[in-house]
Amino acid sequence: MVSAEGLSDNLKRTRVLVVGDLMLDRYYWGEVRRISPEAPVPIVKVAEKSYRLGGAGNVVANLSGLGCRSALVGLIGKDTAADKIKALVGSLHVDDHTIIDDGRPTTTKTRIMAGKQQMVRLDEEDGEKLGLRISGRVLTVVKRLVDDAQAVILSDYGKGMFGSADLLQAIVQQCRQRTIPVFIDPKGHDWQRYMGATCITPNTAELERVLGHPIEEDPNLPCTLHRFCRELSLEKLLVTQGPNGMTLFQNETAPLAFAAKAREVFDVSGAGDTVIATLAACVGSGTSYADGATIANIAAGIVVGKLGTQPINWSELEWALEEEQRRRPHSTFWKVAHAAEVEARVARWRQGQQKIVFTNGCFDLLHPGHVSLLHQARSLGDRLIVGLNTDDSIKRLKGSKRPILPGKDRAAILSALEDVDMVVFFDEDTPLNLIRQVKPDILVKGSDYRIEEVVGKEIVEAYGGQVRLVEIVKGHSTTAIAQRLSANG
Repeated sequence: MVSAEGLSDNLKRTRVLVVGDLMLDRYYWGEVRRISPEAPVPIVKVAEKSYRLGGAGNVVANLSGLGCRSALVGLIGKDTAADKIKALVGSLHVDDHTIIDDGRPTTTKTRIMAGKQQMVRLDEEDGEKLGLRISGRVLTVVKRLVDDAQAVILSDYGKGMFGSADLLQAIVQQCRQRTIPVFIDPKGHDWQRYMGATCITPNTAELERVLGHPIEEDPNLPCTLHRFCRELSLEKLLVTQGPNGMTLFQNETAPLAFAAKAREVFDVSGAGDTVIATLAACVGSGTSYADGATIANIAAGIVVGKLGTQPINWSELEWALEEEQRRRPHSTFWKVAHAAEVEARVARWRQGQQKIVFTNGCFDLLHPGHVSLLHQARSLGDRLIVGLNTDDSIKRLKGSKRPILPGKDRAAILSALEDVDMVVFFDEDTPLNLIRQVKPDILVKGSDYRIEEVVGKEIVEAYGGQVRLVEIVKGHSTTAIAQRLSANG
C-alpha cells in the first residue's frame, strides 16, 4: 500500500467532480430530564444548534478533508437552508456550481439529539424528478467540468437529482468517453439506470433490496454478483457491510474482504459518503482499487466513531494509516525520512495541531536507558522525531571502532518502537541544521546534561519552543556495554 506521505501528495494533485443530491443536516443538541405533560414524549431542552453538509455536500466535505480539489454540482432552493449550504460549501474552498431551483425547497434533515441519542428526525424535501430545464442546466455544467476531473462521484440519495435515468446516463457516458472513472452511491430498486458506471458502493440493505434475498442465504454470492456486474456493465462493486467490513467484487476474480476497523461506533450517518469519497479520490490519484478500498475502510472506521454527520480529515486518517503500517511485519522503515521528506511530514502534523518533540543521539546498541528517554520524550507531545547520527558522524565522535551497529540497523530498531514517529539521519557532528529544519516545539535531552549545554537550545527558545531534560536510567551506557563485549571477546 502507498505510504501516507505519498498518498497525501497524490491526493493534493487530484480533482474530483461530485454531482448529486445536496442536503443540509441541522442538529438540535440538548438533554432530557422530564416527560411532557401534554403527551407521553420526552422534552429536549435545546442547548446548541449546529449545521453540516449532507448528501453530496458531505462527499465534498470528505474530499476537502483528504486534501483533494473538488467541484460540486447540486440543487438548492431559494430559502435560508440554501444560504446555510452556500456558506458551508464556501468554507471548504470547493468549486461551487450549485444550481437554484426555486420550485423546490432545499433538502433539509433536522435531528433532535439528547446527549448521544437521536430522538427524532424531521425531513423537508421534494423528491420529484427534475424538469427538463433544470436537468439541462445540470448536464451543461457537468460537461464543462468533467474534463478537469480524475474521478466523478454521483451521489444519489433519491431526492430528485437522478429521478430521471436520462440525466444519470448522460453523465456516465460523458465519463466513459473520457475514460474517467465514475463512482455511484446507489438508491432504490432500479439499478439499470447505473448501467456502465465504473463502481457502485451499496450497503448490505441496499444490495439485498435489489437482489431480493439476504446475501447470507446466497451460497454462490460471488457468482451472483459477478453476473450482476456483467448485466449492468459495472467494473467494480464495493459492498459496505457495517460491522462486517467491506467486500470488493471485480473482474470475475475472488472477492477481496476488508474487516471492519471501527473501535467504537457512535453514529453511522455519512459513513457511505466517506467510503465513496475516499475510494474515488484514491483511485483518481493512481492508487489501486484494492488499496483504495483498504484506505476507505479505515476512513469509515474513523467517522463512525464520531457523533453526527462528520467527514474524515487527513490528520486522523494519516494517524490510522500509520497505525495500520505498524501492525504489518517489516513495515517500520517508512518512519525513516529523507531530508526532503521531513518538512512535508512535519507540516501535515502541524496542520492537525500536533506538538512536535525532538531528541537526538547515536543510539548504538539500544538499551533500557535509551527506551526510557524516548518514552519520556514522546509523553511530552504528539509526535517524536529522533535525529540519528550517521556512521561517519559517529566515527568522528566515538572513534574508528564505532558504531557497533550500522545506521540501517539502528534506524530499524528505533523505528520499531511505538514511541518513535520519525527517524532522520544527520551527518554533521551536531543536529543544529536538523533542529533548524524541524523547529520542534520541545527539544529533549537526558538529565546528564545541563540546560545550557543542550545543542540547539538558543535556536528553539528563540521562536518560543522549550528545552526539557528527562530522567536517565543509571547503570546503562553503550560505551560500557561495548567495553564488556570487547573484554569478553
